[in-house]
Amino acid sequence: MKLAPNFYRDRVCLNVLAGSKENAKEIYDAAEGHVLVGVLSKNYPDIASAVADMREYAALIENALSVGLGAGDPNQSAMVSEISRQVQPQHVNQVFTGVGTSRALLGQSESVVNGLVSPTGTVGMVKISTGPLSSGAPDGIVPVETAIKLLKDMGGSSIKYFPMGGLECREEFVAVAAACAKHDFWLEPTGGIDLENYEEILKIALDAGVRKIIPHIYSSIIDKASGNTRPQDVRTLLEMTKKLVG
Repeated sequence: MKLAPNFYRDRVCLNVLAGSKENAKEIYDAAEGHVLVGVLSKNYPDIASAVADMREYAALIENALSVGLGAGDPNQSAMVSEISRQVQPQHVNQVFTGVGTSRALLGQSESVVNGLVSPTGTVGMVKISTGPLSSGAPDGIVPVETAIKLLKDMGGSSIKYFPMGGLECREEFVAVAAACAKHDFWLEPTGGIDLENYEEILKIALDAGVRKIIPHIYSSIIDKASGNTRPQDVRTLLEMTKKLVG
């Protein structure tokens, strides 16, 4: 079983949601394998049904599975950790406080485990109080460098920077990208990314020198009628990626 994601030129791997198993396969083919296909834990009534279904997804896409929370819901943190222990996906989405549990239960260091941190309105500072209890407490705001070191302490692979609102927090994102490059940490920009702003967001991270980038592109490329991600949009994103990475 392949545990490491398939980055294009070792730099960029897309992350998009699948509406069905057939859609997952279409997405995977459209991205030429340079993609992590998100399936949300929140869509399942229990761990057993999630594990059974996600194993079927993983088998179709060479394990390029991204186990999702569901809109960053902190209450899904424990469920995501247990699903990931059993399924061993290539990618795990976690709130900040869930990273250590996920890494320990995975029992290996190859799968990517991100930690959710949020913009604060202040350049160079991020919110790390994104867990089940901490998200209801006064905001825990720390320098982005501190957040990176804490995530590394817990066995995390990357910052999931959410919700970005596209380029609403551009200067904050520039600072986060610079910190990730400086401290050799991966970056996952998330929230409000579409075909219009994708290139600029990716270029900021590439220009900063971030070693590996996993952009999440969700609702903007999902067909509202079917609930499926449009494969042609995934192809477009891959072409943009190839152009920028070179």
